[in-house]
Amino acid sequence: MPAFETLRYTKDHGVARIVLNRPQVRNALNIQMRDDFSEVLSAVADDPEVRSLLITGEGGAFCSGADLTEFGTAPSLVEARAVRWERDLWGQLCSLSKPVITAVHGYCIGSGLEILLFSDIRVAAAGTVFALPEVRLGMIPAAGGTQTLPRTVGSAAALDLLLTGRRFEAEEALQLKLITRVIPVDNLIGEAGDIAHLLAKVDASRMAGAINAMRRGSDLSLAPALRLESRVAELALGQ
Repeated sequence: MPAFETLRYTKDHGVARIVLNRPQVRNALNIQMRDDFSEVLSAVADDPEVRSLLITGEGGAFCSGADLTEFGTAPSLVEARAVRWERDLWGQLCSLSKPVITAVHGYCIGSGLEILLFSDIRVAAAGTVFALPEVRLGMIPAAGGTQTLPRTVGSAAALDLLLTGRRFEAEEALQLKLITRVIPVDNLIGEAGDIAHLLAKVDASRMAGAINAMRRGSDLSLAPALRLESRVAELALGQ
């Protein structure tokens, strides 16, 4: 694939890696980064060689949120909305049938946190700062945060974080089950890479079946969710 302006994309032994690469602005998510990210996710979804995806950030932060300098620059609200749906980054992450590992450090704010919430395995460096500050800025999270956060940490904790917009660090994120482990910052990329390579060794069809069963079943009551699991298991066994 060609080089991208706002991120780096590489493949290694079944692991695709996306590195957000605007370190001068703490990897703030602008329109170009969204478009680059969307293009790469399409390639990951279509590439049979890719069996897991690792997302990280360059420099001193994973992602500091949306690039506020671009607000109000779209030619019209209608056009801005059309472009957003054409480049549905969040829908692509949600529908990807390959495991997504996201490793965050420094700052994981706003849309950076929403990227994390769409991931299957979420790890953070010690000292990472998290927040969803949109409500305090007169907005609401618009990249899935109002839906993915309560599904992850529960409604009470989600309302606290969403309405106050307060900052919290990795240890609290671990207690809330927002992340699955805290890693020393110097070991973050290495350990996250080990997880990604471990998952890349699992049979792709079995991995996709497990991911789809969990994602689809989470919106069902227990009985139909168990029936869904049985159907997926039978398909995996070729029955």
